[in-house]
Amino acid sequence: MSEPKKLFIKSYGCQMNVYDSERMAEALGAEGYVTVDSAEAADMVLLNTCHIREKAAEKVYSDLGRLRPLKTAKPDLKIGVAGCVAQAEGEEILRRMPLVDLVVGPQSYHRLPAMTKAVEGGARAVDTDFPEEDKFDHLPERPARAVGPTAFLTVQEGCDKFCAFCVVPYTRGAEVSRPADRILSEARVLVEKGAKEITLLGQNVNAWHGGAGGLGALVRHLAAIDGLERIRYTTSHPNDMDDDLIAAHGDCEKLMPYLHLPVQSGSDRILKAMARKHTAADYLRLVERIRAARPDILLTSDFIVGFPGETEADFQATLDLIEAVGYGTAFSFKYSARPGTPAAEKTPVDAAEADDRLQRLQALLTRQQKAAQAAMVGREVKVLFEKPGRQAGQITGKSDYLHAVHAEAPEAMIGTIQRVRITRSDPNSLAGVVTNLP
Repeated sequence: MSEPKKLFIKSYGCQMNVYDSERMAEALGAEGYVTVDSAEAADMVLLNTCHIREKAAEKVYSDLGRLRPLKTAKPDLKIGVAGCVAQAEGEEILRRMPLVDLVVGPQSYHRLPAMTKAVEGGARAVDTDFPEEDKFDHLPERPARAVGPTAFLTVQEGCDKFCAFCVVPYTRGAEVSRPADRILSEARVLVEKGAKEITLLGQNVNAWHGGAGGLGALVRHLAAIDGLERIRYTTSHPNDMDDDLIAAHGDCEKLMPYLHLPVQSGSDRILKAMARKHTAADYLRLVERIRAARPDILLTSDFIVGFPGETEADFQATLDLIEAVGYGTAFSFKYSARPGTPAAEKTPVDAAEADDRLQRLQALLTRQQKAAQAAMVGREVKVLFEKPGRQAGQITGKSDYLHAVHAEAPEAMIGTIQRVRITRSDPNSLAGVVTNLP
């Protein structure tokens, strides 16, 4: 019997890419590929890319350049680029990087097996279509291998919002929702294989409309699955937070008290220029409603500084909003022009000024993160332990609020949810004591 072909996949960017990489590995697994941990050990290397940030796209080209000596040493090595950079640049990748054998967009990776066969026959293959068929209909059943305590599950893809700074509508396409019955079926399989927590994924996950009642109803259906202990979802849009989903945060015990709710700016003038279709006041009222339903919820967000036209007064409005909300943590970025987006043609803010604003904003967010973590000290939380810790005798996991927590406990507790009393706040994690240890 011949040895199996070996596949190495590197994922960039968001959790959806992590999920997509798993599904690509499964699709190629049906063709005899097994995954390995390094490009050097592989017969095929796939880079599953992100196009949100300029540096992320350039990093892909840098990584391809680093693969050139490996390709020279192993001429039969096949190299592919998948994901959003593939969708955005297509044939240009083949022109710029002759070592690349295939390019496949995020909506076409169910066609990877056929593309791989063509490449193995000496062809170079590109597929960046937005096919009419649902790729999930053509992917193989998820294999019987065990999964970890936590799992991702894509329920929605694409975006119809067309924010002025964002390439997602162009690389991921229009909003599409997977049917509820298929989501529930996949969730049951994940739970049977060991998952206790499932995070629902989508570019605008709370715009999911694959069944009656929207995402709130889907959460309630998932909560009825025996063995599924925790539910999360990301990334949400403020304009798609309906009443039932807000209510679910208060009355669905399995829906964790954590919500990532990107706002991008606190200035109404900049929000309008971004085409966000909500105001700062709209966002603050929404936060009030969410906290009324679940007072202890931990909120996180995304912020862009230096958007074209942003003044110091606009930036101060963003700082004011952050002070008003009080975030557990947040992701913040200096504006990065993406080709083809409406904002790309506008005059950028002076780079030094944008850098200064980013530093000031991140300093405020860091203070809030430290305060949120310090407030956990002395509290008892539930932690789903996922893996061994960095130090001998420790295991690590995530709290209800998605804080990383480590504690001294036997590895037999990995995969279980335990009550942990928090004893210390470290820079990016919490330390605690499992309360039911002898």
